[in-house]
Amino acid sequence: MTPSARLAAALELLSEDDEGSRPADVIAAAYFRKRRYIGSKDRGAIAAAYYGALRHRARLDWHLARHDVAAAPRTRLLAHQMLVDGRQPADLDTLFNGDRYAPPPLSEEERRLLKAIDHQKLDDPAMPAAVRVECPEWAVGPLEIAFGDRFEAELSAFVGEASLDLRVNTMRGDRDKVRDELTGLGIDCQSTPWSPVGLRVEGRPPLGGLDAFKRGAIEVQDEGSQLLSLLVDAQPGFQVADFCAGAGGKALAMAAAMAGKGRIVACDVAAGRLHKAKERIKRAGVDNIEPRQLANERDRWVTRQKGKFDRVLVDAPCTGIGAWRRNPDARWRAVDVDALTALQDRILASAARLVKPGGRLIYATCSLLPAENEDRIARFLAATPDYTIVPVGAVWRAVLGSDCPVAGEFLHLSPASTGTDGFFAAILKRQGTDNDGDAG
Repeated sequence: MTPSARLAAALELLSEDDEGSRPADVIAAAYFRKRRYIGSKDRGAIAAAYYGALRHRARLDWHLARHDVAAAPRTRLLAHQMLVDGRQPADLDTLFNGDRYAPPPLSEEERRLLKAIDHQKLDDPAMPAAVRVECPEWAVGPLEIAFGDRFEAELSAFVGEASLDLRVNTMRGDRDKVRDELTGLGIDCQSTPWSPVGLRVEGRPPLGGLDAFKRGAIEVQDEGSQLLSLLVDAQPGFQVADFCAGAGGKALAMAAAMAGKGRIVACDVAAGRLHKAKERIKRAGVDNIEPRQLANERDRWVTRQKGKFDRVLVDAPCTGIGAWRRNPDARWRAVDVDALTALQDRILASAARLVKPGGRLIYATCSLLPAENEDRIARFLAATPDYTIVPVGAVWRAVLGSDCPVAGEFLHLSPASTGTDGFFAAILKRQGTDNDGDAG
């Protein structure tokens, strides 16, 4: 593809994203799936332009507003090409030429914009802090309260790209051997600093064709998600419920920790996500995970399974702030925090019924908002006095054999503090004892 055609493709993606109907990764996957003739280098260039404009949207819009230009997919792409990729006005005049596979020619207003921002930098001292760190208006106040004087440092870490982390399936391979195998194929990877089963890969090499992937020895999973799965402390022989399992990444990690012994029920309300989970379960060679679709959080199955599980993980639906590096478009989508927290309360209350006496309930989100995290736990404990907090540091040391990198009763992970996605987790124990063994 020509450079002009690449920009035209990026503009198509940005225009569809601007409609707000689907997440950016879904839009990109569908676009490239329909155009399998596009080579890997072209895909990379198109994706870089697409995600770059999304990742820097607040700052691009600030520059556009300063020059009285309306923010739109095309103007954002033009500003990104200038302020981030360092192109010159003459370059873009050549690329936006109206040929068959090129974007339409520049308007006079666009030429004036390019001239005005020529030699300017993306970051400007006059920008408000929230603009510099790409924070949407609805999240500024709550996150300033949550982080205090660390607001800018913490949120800045969400602007860059996320690392590519792999979890080694210990039922199919040893981390050191898998690392050597990938290194031998020219893939630069290192052991993750916190997870004992993780690898961090440099760049974005294609993984689907690797033998390690095909035989189920590796799965793509952020190190933070790996840590959360390990801190569930799902031991061989346990009965475990993954109440909001999604595509099954955490269920697979827990199955490996259990050495395939015991039972995991991977629950979700979305049939599509569970279908993906089944594919991953088959590839990983796991036979102790049972996918189960629920009608809602109070499905009758929950009542029938009351008090039967040693561990129940609730990775609740949330604002997704902790995954902004991976999903930069999510910052700008409408969010109803009140509706989410109400749903989180209902899910937590229902899932708690599954836990046997002496068992544990682990509540987690990929959010940084206290309203979705500490506030939900406080409300739950006030209404459910037979649960108590288990300090995460004690579980971390017991499971991982090291000191927890964060202080306090709860787990708080973030790109700035741990180099992972943002996660919160609370570990709660149901009072009482289980005569069949110690699940505490």
